[in-house]
Amino acid sequence: MDEAVCVLDVGKTHAKLSLVGRDGRVRGARRRANAAVVAEGRAVLDADGTEAWALASLADAAREADIRAIVPVGHGAAAALVEGDRLAAPVMDYEVAPPAEVAAAYARERDDFAVTGSPRLPAGLNLGVQLFWQERLYPGLWPKRAMALPWAQYWAMRLSGEAASEATSLGCHTDLWRPHAGGWSALAERRGWAARFPALQRADAALGPARALGAPVLAGLHDSNASLNAARAFPEVAGAPFSLISTGTWFVTFQCGGGAEVALDPARDVLINVDVEGRPVPSARFMGGREYAAITGEALGEATTFEAMTQLVAAGVRTRPSFAPGGPFQGGQGAVVGRVGGPAERAALAALHLALMSDVDLGLVGAIGPIVIEGRFAADPIFAAVLAALRPDRAVYACPDGGDAVALGAARLVWPALAPAAPLRRVAPAPIELAAYAARWRAEALETSNVRPLKSASAKG
Repeated sequence: MDEAVCVLDVGKTHAKLSLVGRDGRVRGARRRANAAVVAEGRAVLDADGTEAWALASLADAAREADIRAIVPVGHGAAAALVEGDRLAAPVMDYEVAPPAEVAAAYARERDDFAVTGSPRLPAGLNLGVQLFWQERLYPGLWPKRAMALPWAQYWAMRLSGEAASEATSLGCHTDLWRPHAGGWSALAERRGWAARFPALQRADAALGPARALGAPVLAGLHDSNASLNAARAFPEVAGAPFSLISTGTWFVTFQCGGGAEVALDPARDVLINVDVEGRPVPSARFMGGREYAAITGEALGEATTFEAMTQLVAAGVRTRPSFAPGGPFQGGQGAVVGRVGGPAERAALAALHLALMSDVDLGLVGAIGPIVIEGRFAADPIFAAVLAALRPDRAVYACPDGGDAVALGAARLVWPALAPAAPLRRVAPAPIELAAYAARWRAEALETSNVRPLKSASAKG
């Protein structure tokens, strides 16, 4: 059998198990929709269901390839409270908001953005607020007895029996980490949480053999940072500053390299991520997949054309953000201005909206160098081409077939020299003048949101 790295990616809406070969190709993948379950009267993550699926999928994968290592990947807004070898409490769903009094008390406790690079986000998107709420829900358990594991490292423990913490998982809007200092935040230290996380390990550290398969299990990493680790392998951007737009449910824009200090505005969902080497990376986010679905409605999945987009622009039809919580225009109420024709125009408007939002995020992180698009929307012709038109001085590239950057980036922890299976595709700009349209869109977006002038500088600590 051919050698492969097995990547277990447990996201918010889907889980995916991929086999990545030495040629950089994904040889096979299995998927599971992650529906929330109800426990103690609130929605929580289905850890048990995911584990049963993951173990069965791993057994199937072992019959198809010689698995050299298993790399867990997880989203950044979940942690498991563990006592011994079992879950001590249900794993919180970040879309469930804590009670108002808990949120208000937490707001007084958390550290400044200038120290953590972590803005205050809606609901439970800051891992710190989940832990703060759990103090009240389980006063005899957390943090007195239970150990906390970031989501990717929880799966590493379930597979290997060994516990670890890891910097990309702690350094993604959790309020728990100081990205420039490379250590725990004052909040995490003061409340005793830091002492209840296991020892820090590198993402590529082998924790132990998988109980069922024998292959080593790595500590693993945060999903968006896996995408960044993959992008660095493309020769078009290797060794130089570049921007990455990772697309899916979340659109995350990274500025990798550049050297200039950028003022970041925490009110606009801008933050500091931490890469696999522990380096701070300016980033900006919005829930692009949710916004796209809200705009397209019943036209979701509809094919579109430049002709449909041109008609919209000529007629002045536009969007006003935001259609989902967070993002660069928080407080705005998503709306469509003007009359949209059939499904093709609605799909074109949604793709145009995503490109305009991503262009704003590029500006917020001080983007320089080429732009790389990966994920689901890398193959969308309007999104990529509009972004190229809005940034005429920048080379814009799309990962081939959207790419599977999370799997490739995770596999590169095992095989650091692993190269992508296909080169990046240079994107031609959309054949339309968009400067005036985009300027009007940005002005209205600012007017209808809660955005205020920048008050904070880059996170330091």
